[in-house]
Amino acid sequence: MENEIKVPTMAELFAAGKQPEVLFWVGCAGSFDDRAKKITKAFVKILNKAKVSFAALGTEESCTGDPAKRAGNEFLFQMQAVTNIEVLNGYEVKKIVTACPHCFNTIKNEYPGLGGNYEVVHHTQFLKHLLDSGRISVEGGQFKGKRITFHDPCYLGRANNVYEAPRDLIRKLDAELVEMKSCKSRGLCCGAGGAQMFKEPEKGNKDINIKRTEQAIEVKPEIIAAGCPFCNTMMTDGVKGKDKEASIAVMDIAELIAQAEDL
Repeated sequence: MENEIKVPTMAELFAAGKQPEVLFWVGCAGSFDDRAKKITKAFVKILNKAKVSFAALGTEESCTGDPAKRAGNEFLFQMQAVTNIEVLNGYEVKKIVTACPHCFNTIKNEYPGLGGNYEVVHHTQFLKHLLDSGRISVEGGQFKGKRITFHDPCYLGRANNVYEAPRDLIRKLDAELVEMKSCKSRGLCCGAGGAQMFKEPEKGNKDINIKRTEQAIEVKPEIIAAGCPFCNTMMTDGVKGKDKEASIAVMDIAELIAQAEDL
């Protein structure tokens, strides 16, 4: 197939006596959610273009346990985490990249206490590293001069202080980066954190994702850039709720770069 994307598994490489530069942790959203699968594909295309030696766990990857922990089921979280750690340690994994801030935060900050110590980077950090080291180059192309606002995911921004990598990537596209009034350390949640993604919101006078979308619309963006599959879902729903889907696109940073490079 012309469009077939090859993603090697750790099992394949291990059997061949090879160790990849980085393990790509796909995450539940990136594996099963139809919208998030597009982000996964875009990121893999960039990795292939940059000739990065990478692998995924494939069917050996399980949920990190983030939703269980946030929802209060610590027992289930530890069961899921320990299972994953045994697999990762069995493959002697050193470095992990993921496009999901929830996976990123959990593996980086909560797995060490259970015996899982890895270098964990978010895909925006990894993409910036690829750019800075000259392994990929990006021309603005179709995004040149476009008004793009970046929505900070809670688990990337406020929980882990990663603010500049995604913004640097947007600037590299020669786009006009416009900031919402609540951004960076004052960023507002998309409404899906803390396992809220999987339940209906409590009663109130406005859903969080609608409030956040209104803040984005205020700066008149052509694109709302996201760095998290949950945020992508919530902001997309918000844009639809405001009948703006014809004029405002919601895209992951990896998709912006893959499209700019026409991968």
